[in-house]
This record gives sequence, structure tokens and C-alpha cells, in this order.
Amino acid sequence: MFESLSDKLESAFKNLKGQARITELNIASTLKEIRRALVDADVNYKIAKEFTDRVKDKAVGEKVINAISPGQLMTKIVKDELSELMGGQESGFNAKGNPAVILIAGLQGSGKTTFSGKLANYLKTKKSLSPMLVAADIYRPAAMEQLKVLGEQIGVEVHIEEENKDAVDIVKIAIKESRSKNKNVVIIDTAGRLAIDEAMMTEVTNIKNAVNPNEILFVVDSMTGQDAVNTAKAFNDQLDFSGVVLTKLDGDTRGGAALSIKYTVNKPIKFVSSGEKMDTLDVFYPERMAQRILGMGDITSLVEKAQEQFDEEQAKKLESKIRKNKFDFADFKQQLEQIKKMGNLKDLMGMIPGVGKQIKDIDISDDSFKGIEAMINSMTPRERSDPDLIDGSRRKRIAKGSGKDISEVNAFMKQFEQMRDMMKNMNKMNMFGKMTGIRK
Repeated sequence: MFESLSDKLESAFKNLKGQARITELNIASTLKEIRRALVDADVNYKIAKEFTDRVKDKAVGEKVINAISPGQLMTKIVKDELSELMGGQESGFNAKGNPAVILIAGLQGSGKTTFSGKLANYLKTKKSLSPMLVAADIYRPAAMEQLKVLGEQIGVEVHIEEENKDAVDIVKIAIKESRSKNKNVVIIDTAGRLAIDEAMMTEVTNIKNAVNPNEILFVVDSMTGQDAVNTAKAFNDQLDFSGVVLTKLDGDTRGGAALSIKYTVNKPIKFVSSGEKMDTLDVFYPERMAQRILGMGDITSLVEKAQEQFDEEQAKKLESKIRKNKFDFADFKQQLEQIKKMGNLKDLMGMIPGVGKQIKDIDISDDSFKGIEAMINSMTPRERSDPDLIDGSRRKRIAKGSGKDISEVNAFMKQFEQMRDMMKNMNKMNMFGKMTGIRK
């Protein structure tokens, strides 16, 4: 996401070289390039102009110290302003009530139903809440069926009344039922249209007035750019929603919606979503997104994703095996499974500072580990626990069993041995003790 914008901003900063102080004269071309990059990303010209004016006001007169370059100083100022443009701070989410009611609104095709499922999964797995999904789209049986399937997938109850053609009545009944079943969050998936119309707006407004929701979330397809911002304004004028959800961030996202919505409707972006998997929903952090746009990575989010999959007991056992030089293929496979649970592999690598730019043109599939897993699965339990057993004939059998060439098996075995050697050297230097505070 935002790859084109990132490239153009990086190019703009290269115009600043060897300056001792930033002046209007020496940043004129840089500001022009930044403004052009924002407009190309489908940001409204007025917003782009005001943005670069604020950057200029902050930058002019700043003295460049020896430790940093003019481009680095300008990058810091632009990062801060990008963060402010997108909201500045993480926005809170109110899921407290008896039950808390969350109303989901947006155009058809924006990803409302999928997001509803993701939000239910997020509240269930990460907030330990007991959500209920409500199918309030009375016009599309497919939407009801989709919500039902998603509910079964994540183990969340879905309230559906296929014969009832009164959306307000459906929602009232669902809320009453949620109390009897001790559900503490109700997520209402409303109907959408291909374009804004009076009937849709009236219906969702009637639902809002009937249930007084804790949160009204406007779901928008981030690939639609400035059109998304215009739609957000129309919905906000009618609903006064509490926050925005940007979906399809894994698509060809130029960035216009993310950079413009907060400015236009003065409502925060609360969540961002990518892909169809139910665990691909993230809280929106403006500063982290600004860092990623500028190629600075996002180590904080990467660490948080790792911590979500972290099992303390498992980690202690693994550390003990590494200390004894007993790290084996079963351990390796276990670590691969944890990495896969963290999310899209290319997105994860893009969170590492400096890596995103290097891999932007490389196709990194989530299936990248399948070949390695096939080789490990083709080993006997004894071979997995004792890699030194694997001789030439065993390698041939593993290659045949995994559908791989013998050269691929040999290369994998060599890489694994190099990794074990590295761990052995770290152990000798007590690097694990230094990292954990434990002495040998």
C-alpha cells in the first residue's frame, strides 16, 4: 500500500542536500514535489496545499545539525504532519454496554459484511467479549448468508430473520435476544447501495434512532480515493458517525482516503483491514502509518503482532533447547507456524525499517513456507528431533516425499545447519542470557 506515494516523497527529499539551514528558497522544489505526490495519491489539492504550507511553516529557519541531513530533518517534519493529518493519536473504541451496540454503515461493496465478521472476531479473541452479529440487510439474501458463514467460521452467533422485512424490528429483537443470551456486544450489518440514496440513508438513520448505538462505524473501500472521502462526508452529514474503517488496504491503494478523511469529516480512522481472513483487522495508529508511508517501517506493530502469538512456556522450553544445542526441525516448524499466524508475510517484512522499499517489487506469497513445511513433514519423528541422522539416502526419501528436488533439500539442510551454528555461537557468548537477563 502507498508504494507510489512513498517513492515520490522519498524522491522529493533528495532535493535537499548539504544545506546548513532550511529556507523558503532551498525547500521550494521539495514542497512542490510533496504537493504533487499527495495530489497524485488522490488527495484533494486544497488539503495538499494546506499540508505543504504547514510543513513550510515548521521547516523554515530550522537549523540542520551535523548528526542529520537536511532530508532527514524534512522527513521528520513531514512524518509529524502526516500523522496529524490522519488524526494524530489512536482513537478509542467504545464496546461497553448491556449490550454495547455497534452500527456498521457504508456503500455496497465497501466490505461492510466482512468487516463486521472481523470486528466480532477481534472483540472475541482480543478483548474477551461475547459478540452477536445481526443481519440487518433485508434486501440481499447473499449478505445474510455471508454473515452466517462468517459467524460459523469464527464461532459467533448470528441473528437472522429472513422473512422479516423491517430492519428496525430485526435489530430491536436481536438486542433483546442478546441480553437473554448474555451477549455484551451487538454488531449490526446494515444494507448498502451502489450509490447514496434517500431510502438507504433513511433506513440506517431509523436504526440509529431506535437503538442509540455506542459506535457508528463508516466502512470505506480505501482503493476509491477521493470518492471515498466524498461518500464519507455524505454519510457523516446524515449519521454523525463516530469513526471510519478503511478496508482493502492490500489492494492498489494510493492513499487519498487515509490522508483526507480525517481532515474532511473530522472523524477518526479507527480500524484498517486487508484481505479476507478474519484476523486481518488492525487498530489504526496515525503515527505508525505515517512512518510506513515514509519507508521508516513499523517495528512497534511488528512486536505487538509477535507478542500476540507469544507463548511464555513454549519460549522457555525453546530457550532451554537452544542452550543445550538441541534446536531441531520440530522446533523450527513450530516457529514457522507462529510467524504465519502473525499475518501477511510481505506486510510483516514491510514493517522492518528499510526493508519495505527493497521488497516492493518482489512477490512474497503467504505460501512461501509450504515447501519447507513439506520437507519437514516428509521426515520421520526421529529425524525431526535428531537432524544429524539425515544422511544422503534419507535426503533422497525426503525429496521424493515432499515433491522437491534433492538440491532443494540439500540447500534447506545447509541453511538449517548454518542457523544452528549461529545459535551455538550465541550460546557460547551467553547472548541469550544477555537478552533475557539470565546468567548461564
